[in-house]
Amino acid sequence: MDQLKAMRTFVCVVDQDSFAGAARLLDLAPAVVTRAVADLEQHLGARLILRTTRTRTLTDVGRAYLERARAILAAVDDATALAGASRTEARGHIRLRAGPAFAVHQLAERLARFHAAHPQVTVEVTANTPVTTLDETHDLTLVAQREPLDGDFVAHRLARTEIIACAQPGYLNRVGRPRHPRELSDRAFLVPTGWTPRSLSFRRAGGGEAVEVAPAVSPISSGNHELNHAAALAGLGIAGLPSFLAEQDLRAGRLERVLPGWHMFDMTIWACMPSCKLVPASTRALLDFLRAEFGGEDRDPWAVPVAPAKPAAVPRVHLALAA
Repeated sequence: MDQLKAMRTFVCVVDQDSFAGAARLLDLAPAVVTRAVADLEQHLGARLILRTTRTRTLTDVGRAYLERARAILAAVDDATALAGASRTEARGHIRLRAGPAFAVHQLAERLARFHAAHPQVTVEVTANTPVTTLDETHDLTLVAQREPLDGDFVAHRLARTEIIACAQPGYLNRVGRPRHPRELSDRAFLVPTGWTPRSLSFRRAGGGEAVEVAPAVSPISSGNHELNHAAALAGLGIAGLPSFLAEQDLRAGRLERVLPGWHMFDMTIWACMPSCKLVPASTRALLDFLRAEFGGEDRDPWAVPVAPAKPAAVPRVHLALAA
């Protein structure tokens, strides 16, 4: 027996004061309505309605059960409406996972704009460690990955970010600006822990020569991009930083690109979900917002144009003419 359906049938019979009237309203045969109420009474072990050929009277148990049945059905209807609204209205709570550097330098200001557009949505951000695959405990996971993604989930591309070798101009003034990757062997390179192998790969922009180089031991080692970023700004060495983290400092001149004619590698940033089915409107709204913000294409929106090298100054020659 479908108890919830039988409960609705019982309430409808009482409201219509008629089994036949309830049958018409529910588009059921009268015998089906009668059987549903009888089965409910059998299930409860109590008579709900006293029936004669002319009258239908609620028993004391029937009146008490009716009051509670109305409350239960109202709660079920409210829950159904709430679930339906979640598919059409952007409201509710979203859990988002992202890497610390990306969350701080790219998400924070954008989430302020998202909240202004969707004030009924709250976002809980987990950003304590780097993220390399889907976290099923979150509605959206932002993954930065060099290799193709592998897993049973849905991934939407947000953008591509290039890993850029850069350093404080003052540091480069002291140690010199390398013209070839091999010159890194005697310069400190802030290699994030977890990079394997420790040697760095470079290739000339546009293809051509490829080089593997083992840089000098760096004064610090950390898997935290923000710490490497701060160390580079402090003049501790050359750091390999994602473009989304280095962009503003490169434009402002606080950092300078090292070996601008060489390329290290790219990472793609993905927005991942466990499934594309029954996605709440709030999650869909945030996903669409992020794709619009970052472009959703296989390109680097934080790319900083490399200034052409300045030609060497021609020394002035002063001629002393004899009188």
